[in-house]
Amino acid sequence: MGVNRKLIGTGEVPIITLTDIGVSFGTVKALTGIELKIMPGECVGVVGHNGAGKSTLVNVINGRLSPTGGDVSYNGEVSKADFRNAQRARNAGIRSVFQELSLCPNLTVLENLRIPYRKMPLRNWRGKAALAVRKSLDAIFPGNRIDPYRVVDDLPIAERQMVEIAIAFSRRDMDARLVILDEPTSSLDGAIADQLLGYIRRFCAEGGSIIFVSHMLGEIFDVATRIVVMKDGRIIANDDARNFTRASLVTAMGQVVPDAAEVTEAKKKQVFGAEVIRMENGLNARKGEIVGLAGLAGHGQAEALARCFLEQSPDWRASRAPAVVFVAGDRSRDGVMPLWSIMRNLTLQTLVEFSRNFLVDRKAEGRLAKEWHRKIGIKTDNLENPILSLSGGNQQKVLFARALASSAPIVVMDDPMRGVDVGTKKEVYRMIRDEAEKGRTFLWYSTETDEILECDRVFVFRDGKISAELNGDEITEENMLRASFEMQETSQ
Repeated sequence: MGVNRKLIGTGEVPIITLTDIGVSFGTVKALTGIELKIMPGECVGVVGHNGAGKSTLVNVINGRLSPTGGDVSYNGEVSKADFRNAQRARNAGIRSVFQELSLCPNLTVLENLRIPYRKMPLRNWRGKAALAVRKSLDAIFPGNRIDPYRVVDDLPIAERQMVEIAIAFSRRDMDARLVILDEPTSSLDGAIADQLLGYIRRFCAEGGSIIFVSHMLGEIFDVATRIVVMKDGRIIANDDARNFTRASLVTAMGQVVPDAAEVTEAKKKQVFGAEVIRMENGLNARKGEIVGLAGLAGHGQAEALARCFLEQSPDWRASRAPAVVFVAGDRSRDGVMPLWSIMRNLTLQTLVEFSRNFLVDRKAEGRLAKEWHRKIGIKTDNLENPILSLSGGNQQKVLFARALASSAPIVVMDDPMRGVDVGTKKEVYRMIRDEAEKGRTFLWYSTETDEILECDRVFVFRDGKISAELNGDEITEENMLRASFEMQETSQ
């Protein structure tokens, strides 16, 4: 398991203690009055909407960010918060898995393990690193087929996330005592996510501790022993997980749970038009239809989306009337322009639509950006700020706004809700349904069952092929899982 029992011990000394922590960026207060202790053996779930301060909190804990006020204590030893906190956190056995994956894409899997493993023996280090990462991968994700000698950039996003998680839990010079997992299942399908959740429970049972940051409330209740709710940079609730229900937790965050009956009623009223997508593999979609792509990650869904997008837009040139638009799930690689502002990222798809004689109508661009800033609730007071000033979930909102602001009749979405909070998801679902009622067609791949249940029709993929087509009441988690693991027999 990689847990050093001598380090963990059985005492009541917290691994980390935060006392009256504040973090400010100029006039913006990211954290205010934070009081928090993490004890050995705990799994602390941290929830809150995008921009609530969760990422800032975990960056204070792992030492990447020095607070502007308050005290940080590692293993009961209070020290001045400064640039050495990162080393203090490392010495305390604190490790992090970030929502925006931090692997070096040009290095192999084993070479990425070598970076934090500072005291690895030099003799045959590649073989030792490969063995260490292989052992960790097998312990967390049994049955995976990830080659430690592969270059990270060649791996699909799900496998990259698995690698980063395995490296965080791996045994090395200082074993893990507290692992911070920031949206760790956002790119994983249900079966692989369940493997991780099972490992988390075993890790905590042996004395390790976890900070589990997630918008997937079902997973929070599966593993958390305590739940911390954040809002506007403050902790507004901190209690035993047994004292929360899903409804009370969402209410504490400031939103209501999406109404399943409302979704079902909207589906019944939907009328579809003529077929607008027809692919060789059998995938098809009609005008005004929301078509879901389900199945275990890496079974051909992303490839099917890519083929569909290229078939609908064979011309590389921008058009005033685009046929299709794309929403990326891997925003760091396929979505955001990191050096551009929030507004430029949001309006990128639509620039040609309100440009004349090769000049952009800046007033029209500004009106569009403000409209979607309001519609989708991007948490910023200035759209001219850099896109990377936003939290991961708010960056994803920008990508969604970029697509929906265009006039394209077909929207292709590759797991677009990664890191987006439950309240925003509800609003986006409504937007998608409203757009579908106006005749827009959506092709939607997701690793989250709740999202696939929003669809009018679902194609389940297995080994690169469609294993099942589900309609209406057939769209259930049980049917999707069955089709994911066993190809349906061809009817005679």
